[in-house]
Amino acid sequence: MTQRARSRHHGNAWTKFRSTACIRQCDGTNGLTVSAARPQAELGRADAREKAIDLGSEGVDPTEFQKYFVKQGRFTAGTETRYRPSIISAEPSYQALAKGLVIGMRFHSALVIRLADAKPVHLGHTVQADGRWRVFAFCRAEDPSAASSGIRSLCDFLAQSQDSPVRKYTPSGADTDSVIDIRAIFQQGHRELAIEAMPSFLLPRKGRYGLRDYEKMFCPDLKSGNDIFDMRGIDRDRGCMVVVRPDQHIANVLPLDSYRELASFFERFTLHNN
Repeated sequence: MTQRARSRHHGNAWTKFRSTACIRQCDGTNGLTVSAARPQAELGRADAREKAIDLGSEGVDPTEFQKYFVKQGRFTAGTETRYRPSIISAEPSYQALAKGLVIGMRFHSALVIRLADAKPVHLGHTVQADGRWRVFAFCRAEDPSAASSGIRSLCDFLAQSQDSPVRKYTPSGADTDSVIDIRAIFQQGHRELAIEAMPSFLLPRKGRYGLRDYEKMFCPDLKSGNDIFDMRGIDRDRGCMVVVRPDQHIANVLPLDSYRELASFFERFTLHNN
């Protein structure tokens, strides 16, 4: 066997091993379908690329490989991974409340307007990879400042109830959002709402000097037509809570008033603060 033949043999063997490992990982660990991994592995085989140099052979055309690579961009970028139900990834019982935010998949961001200063920001970019859990509360089509609004009732539960996961799992003396960070997205435009009329739970005092955090409330970008409620299929009448893991994957979707289910979800894996 010549040196070139040996190199080709070892290269093909490594490609086969790498492709098989990828398929096994996707099918067994991450719950991904094999259909995305297998065709790309076949197109990318070393011998296929070499054959493609000869346009008269039966190899894969590099142009076709490029088209397929672009088509499968989310898979190759790592954002197509979908985790199966587990202790930190719930069953999709209420998935219909947020059809575009799929449980087990990475949180799909969208442009919103920050209520405090009317600044356009991507909702997913407002949170850091700092080990905290996030709960995005998508509000109903009602006045969020009203005493009977769904978001105010949720905030009252989180701030006052003994069953509140925020109260149960936040260490003594730590900021309110140090373990579970709550953010609210309203349906109204930012000019229609007064930030001082919103629930105080969404304006927490933090840090050594007790400064208010004004970056927990957002509105749709109605001016440019980027309405996150439409873009992500959020139920406008019922609203919902979208629980996001520290790795930015969606762990659960719940109705806005499912306090007990929210508490039960965190109870499965979180240690009490005492």
